Amino acid sequence: MQTDEFEESLKALRPRLHRYCARMTGSSVDGEDALQDALVKALQAREQGAVVENLGGWLLRIAHNTCLDFLRQRSRSSIVPLTDALDQATLPDGEAVMVGFQTFLQLPELQRCAVILKDVLGHTVDEIAAIADCTPAAAKSALQRGRAALRQLSRRSDATRLPLMHDGDREKMAAYVRFFQNGDFDAIRGLLAEDVRLELVNRLKLAGRQEISLYFTRYAQETKWNFAVGAIERRPAMLVFDSTSTMDKPAHFVLLEWREDRIAAIRDFLFASYALDAADWMRLS
Repeated sequence: MQTDEFEESLKALRPRLHRYCARMTGSSVDGEDALQDALVKALQAREQGAVVENLGGWLLRIAHNTCLDFLRQRSRSSIVPLTDALDQATLPDGEAVMVGFQTFLQLPELQRCAVILKDVLGHTVDEIAAIADCTPAAAKSALQRGRAALRQLSRRSDATRLPLMHDGDREKMAAYVRFFQNGDFDAIRGLLAEDVRLELVNRLKLAGRQEISLYFTRYAQETKWNFAVGAIERRPAMLVFDSTSTMDKPAHFVLLEWREDRIAAIRDFLFASYALDAADWMRLS
């Protein structure tokens, strides 16, 4: 496979890989971070001459190990051994339980991996074993236990859906959204830190007030976008709706990082709409 063909294949598989990473990390946003790290590792391995026979399985293996590293480094999940006692009841093969990301995160790693790969992405038990580096028997056991645990967890009330955010953070985001709604992009530029960073996820990264000025100019030129204050996985966010569509779901979203009263970073998912396919979002205005 030539380099250009390899990179095109990575782009095509990116939404599928994100679905896995998002559920493994318990967050659509953190899943994108893990995915970016995984793709960098894949490109480095390719440059070092790695021979790939099954690209999808190879990438999932890299993504799986990257997610485990991500969770351990960020201390976002307790590592629970596969042998921990859980209800042994199983779900019929292929019966998926509708649960949120945080519910997936409560499963031990191998159970989480098995359920996501089988019930979300449609892999076989043998493929799960290859990706998770375990025996097919262990993969099958993890799948059964994970399904049973998810059935129990899905019956509980999920209070984590409520957006828990500081009033100050919400007010800052509300002001940012109002400026977008009014087309007052000069006011937004006035809020930027000198070393502000912009990431158009899956497209490019820029730094500095001067460098990212064109970003706002292009938003000003596009009339189809409608903006609202919202929450993505309990984080303040600007939800961006496409007025030419049904408006029942955002087309993409934007996250901000603040340094006191200055915007230190903007993360815009315009070119990574797949992140919304699994994100827990809520409109607040």
